[in-house]
Amino acid sequence: MKFDLAATVRGQSGKGAARSMRRAGKVPAVLYGQGECLLLTVNPDELTKILKSHAGSTALISLTLTGAKSKPTRTALLRDYQVDPVSGAVLHADLFEISMSKPIRVKVPIHLIGGVPAGVKEGGLLHHNMRELHVECLPAALPDHVEVDASALNIGTGIHVKEIASSEGVRFLDDPDQMVVSVAAPMSDAKLEALLTSAAGPSAEPEVMAKGKEATVAAEGAPGAEPAKAGAAAPAGEAKPGEKKESGKEAAAAPKAEKKEAEKKK
Repeated sequence: MKFDLAATVRGQSGKGAARSMRRAGKVPAVLYGQGECLLLTVNPDELTKILKSHAGSTALISLTLTGAKSKPTRTALLRDYQVDPVSGAVLHADLFEISMSKPIRVKVPIHLIGGVPAGVKEGGLLHHNMRELHVECLPAALPDHVEVDASALNIGTGIHVKEIASSEGVRFLDDPDQMVVSVAAPMSDAKLEALLTSAAGPSAEPEVMAKGKEATVAAEGAPGAEPAKAGAAAPAGEAKPGEKKESGKEAAAAPKAEKKEAEKKK
């Protein structure tokens, strides 16, 4: 699809100049490509008409430039634009100049045709995996969209990029094995319930906290502490169970008493 757009070459740039143009009822734009960059102002009504068309970024725009030093008529594509989020008015547009004799690479939207697929009528789910295709062609052969007939798809089947018929002079650049559209089997109620149940299982008490409690009880000598091993030596300076602990003086006097008793026997 081709559109006509009148534009005027401007010399001023910057945010202040752009606001002045918008107050005057014009939209600032930039034309780049083919080794040149021009600052333009365009009519918002004509630009909005192009944006609302089904062609979108594939629309060929015939530019008529006022104030251009050379080539007053040029062909371009709408690369990007900015819209006011409140009013919806177009704030800025980027145009890319092309040559009619050189191939271009553009993303083209995919349109499903043929009505409701057979698998969807049987309860299947339609998956529109790709919304656009990356194509390469001359500007004159650029399609507005690519049609894909999905009416014959059954449950568990789909259409790949390599299965789509391209028009003459158009080459698809996407992966040939990539799925474009498919019909999947619906999920049963039992399977859905099983997935929800497994996802919402009871959570166990943290093991670290339980181990921490046991360690504390054992350290305090409470029930559950590990008993001392049989035959283990008591710490130095401590009496064994059932024995009376001797004082320091009694321990020193014991050897002297034993010596006197031995002398008496002699």
